Amino acid sequence: MQVISGKVQKAKKAVLYGPEGIGKSSLAAQFPKPIFIDTEGSTTEMDVDRLPKPTSWEMLKQQVAWVKQQVGRFGTLVIDTIDWAEMLCVESVCAQYGKKGVEDFGYGNGYVYTKEEFGRFLNLLSDVIEAGIHVVLVAHAQIVKFEQPDEMGAYDRYQLKLGKKTSSQTAPLVKEWADMVLFINYKTFSVAVDDKGRKHKGQGGARVVYATHHPAWDAKNRHGLPDEFPLDYAHIAHIFDGSRTVASSTPPPQTSTSPQPATTTVTPPVAAELPTQQSDQAAQPQPDAIWPQLDPNIPRSLRDLMVQHQVSENEIQIVVSKKGYYPMDTPITNYDPGFVEGVLVGAWPQVFKMIQETRNDLPF
Repeated sequence: MQVISGKVQKAKKAVLYGPEGIGKSSLAAQFPKPIFIDTEGSTTEMDVDRLPKPTSWEMLKQQVAWVKQQVGRFGTLVIDTIDWAEMLCVESVCAQYGKKGVEDFGYGNGYVYTKEEFGRFLNLLSDVIEAGIHVVLVAHAQIVKFEQPDEMGAYDRYQLKLGKKTSSQTAPLVKEWADMVLFINYKTFSVAVDDKGRKHKGQGGARVVYATHHPAWDAKNRHGLPDEFPLDYAHIAHIFDGSRTVASSTPPPQTSTSPQPATTTVTPPVAAELPTQQSDQAAQPQPDAIWPQLDPNIPRSLRDLMVQHQVSENEIQIVVSKKGYYPMDTPITNYDPGFVEGVLVGAWPQVFKMIQETRNDLPF
């Protein structure tokens, strides 16, 4: 057996969470050469590289797979936010099983299926880490009531805004997966009181980062960071700017963190190029502009996948009719929404494989 001693330098897995508007995305933008997957469309005012907002869980997974192949071009994958990504996961699981909501499964099975699917997604992110690209998950915070088993009473604490039910298991999964969980919040220095001793006004408000566990919040790190420090990337830059994956044979990325020019092109592992630099969400190419033959009434989640892989309506109709779901001349817009989300979008890799096989069978 081979014995590996000492520290192993590799890309890092980080979670940044806190209340809305505190600067989580701005902090993530300072990581080495970031590329954003903006699941909620909140980075439109930031000068960063980004991929189009994913409209389905399958599209999000394909974007992650594409970033994995961009070692050297990008140094950090930022998913902003992971709680919005979780909503895509829940929608995909419900569509796959023909349920309207995660509670419809009964006996907590919906949360189990969501945990399993989310775990597979974290495995995809781990593949990105192994390729030599940092992964940063941005998340919102929520205040929950917490009661320790060996103590009397309960108290409020901040946690990741993943799953609103206690039976949800995605938040613990993310915390276990990450190398560091940093909680960002406003620090109240004092509480002013009136002459009768009643509290009535908080004073202070500096933005700070908490890096270790506390009864009032979740946090952790494996790099000896102080318990708290100002919201400034300089305090953690040494962790991310100096790490490399030992298994990667790709030359280390350039030290410059400036965005790549808009004219730079890299062929992704699918037929269509995924846009990586957009000044705002409105500037992103619309499906009809890229693939004008598509009916604009086709559900957006399916239409985006068709655009990405340059698939026509006729090709979808062929494979659907071969499987006996709908007659060949049935328009996609007449398909049941549950069939579109649960079968065509939910099982897109298999659908696209059938389309490719159909293309190969053509005489030209």
